[in-house]
Amino acid sequence: MTRRKTLLFCMGAAMLATCLTGCLTDPTTRLAYDIERGANQLSHEDGARQTVVHRTPSKAGECEGPYTVQLDKAGALIIWCRDAAGATVSSHSTSYQSRFIDTPQTWILEKPAGTTLHINLERRAGRAVVIDLR
Repeated sequence: MTRRKTLLFCMGAAMLATCLTGCLTDPTTRLAYDIERGANQLSHEDGARQTVVHRTPSKAGECEGPYTVQLDKAGALIIWCRDAAGATVSSHSTSYQSRFIDTPQTWILEKPAGTTLHINLERRAGRAVVIDLR
């Protein structure tokens, strides 16, 4: 490998590592991991129920004000973090959780600062399905 190719390879690897580190620490990814755990804990029998409990903020200094959560039927999970006046200070999204759950309707929920999010799942036709968000 030439010196230039080696340099480009190293730069690409560093950029990928930076992206992965950032992606693994945002609020939606942490929530998606909680959803994955909840879906995996759900009994395989149709009708079984499980509640995913996600405490917010899930990381100190991040999304500490009121927030909005959207789980939509297209497979997106979006969180908008707001300040005390209600202005959006950051937003994050992922579709990782859609590997583990079905969302037959779009849910949008406004939550006060520091409140816990509950996502109720039910096993239907072998899949974990979101039946309530509170």
